[in-house]
Amino acid sequence: MSSHGVTRERISPCARRVIEALQGHSYKAFVVGGAVRDLLLGKQPNDFDVATDAHPEQVKGAFRRSRIIGRRFRLVHCMCGNETVEVATYRRAHDAEAEGEGRTDEHGRLLRDNVYGTQPEDAARRDFTINALFYDPASQEIVDYHNGVADLKKKQLRMIGDPGVRYREDPVRMLRAVRFAASYGLEIEKKTLAPIRPLASLLQNVPPARLFDEMLKLLLSGHATQCVARLRREGLHHGLLPLLDVILEQPLGERFVMLALNNTDVRILEGKPVSPGFLFAALLWHEVLATSKKVRDGGMAPMPALFLAMDQVLETQTAKLAIPRRYTTDMKELWALQQRLENRAGRRPFRVLEHPRFRAAYDFLQLRCDSGELDAEIGDWWRRFQQAGAHEREGMLLREPEAKRRRRRRRPALTGAVQPDVSV
Repeated sequence: MSSHGVTRERISPCARRVIEALQGHSYKAFVVGGAVRDLLLGKQPNDFDVATDAHPEQVKGAFRRSRIIGRRFRLVHCMCGNETVEVATYRRAHDAEAEGEGRTDEHGRLLRDNVYGTQPEDAARRDFTINALFYDPASQEIVDYHNGVADLKKKQLRMIGDPGVRYREDPVRMLRAVRFAASYGLEIEKKTLAPIRPLASLLQNVPPARLFDEMLKLLLSGHATQCVARLRREGLHHGLLPLLDVILEQPLGERFVMLALNNTDVRILEGKPVSPGFLFAALLWHEVLATSKKVRDGGMAPMPALFLAMDQVLETQTAKLAIPRRYTTDMKELWALQQRLENRAGRRPFRVLEHPRFRAAYDFLQLRCDSGELDAEIGDWWRRFQQAGAHEREGMLLREPEAKRRRRRRRPALTGAVQPDVSV
């Protein structure tokens, strides 16, 4: 073992078995990329990827429980119990002659990157030096072609190759730069940082599904608060979440968003589960509120206005980030329950309490109270209502005549009259 301090025991048993099987068939195989970076930083990797000179069919032949996946570039998933290790064959960049054959689009974004290569070529096509590291469990040695280990020691994030060209090849690398810098406390090297703001608009050319995947990694990194602050600092937040830059300039909206991000960070760092649907609902809530108010000002009743606002905001959003339906369904339920939580008369609170999404909706309501959007008394009322006995709950309810008067005030909106401005 070299002075880096990474021992083979820190590699997952499945990754070791895959590498041993490949090396037993005279192939070269290494743990690669983020797992090596995390181990050097003293963190436990979430997964272990393997890079090899064996082709997919050869990997499959060397490891019985495996399957080949992918079309554009084939990978092999090797399985040991519940663990899956992804194995990739070394790749290289296309030859210069291929430039005119559709390798990039008109903005320089890489469209083809699926040619087998050598280990040095594979390292050269990776994005940052700290991700171009190879670790051999057998010899416990790290192969480092671009001084990634030294960059980690210096707490520096540096692009391999010309940063401007590399960002044009894949604009998502700009988001990755922000995520790595914020998550690992790294300083982005000057040449690596310089092109980010001028090239930020290239993110508009990234497929929405891929943009969503990268944003999800950023928001669930455990350092989302720092990441979003860094996104704004580098000018990368425009267009990712529509009007998020405007929201973050409004004190109430910024407090709400930052509270949601901070709570998410705390839960992740404590090893607790988090809901992406809840997080995206929080990020877009003030946009929904603003849209709902505009619709209500046109004469629509509050609840129909809220549902119309949800649809409008999500339609705009999914065109940019392609948020999956399983998340948007959760988001709409959380948003819709907010108005129901504000109504504390009659039997409505009992019905809301039985809703399967009540706990998440209550947490969302508490965020609104903590940020100053709602009176803290509402959140406190629901806290006490949950803990109270049946008789005490009956005594906590608002009087029904108050609710009826509220309904009478809303009726003109159904006939097209202008609805008074009432905050959601």
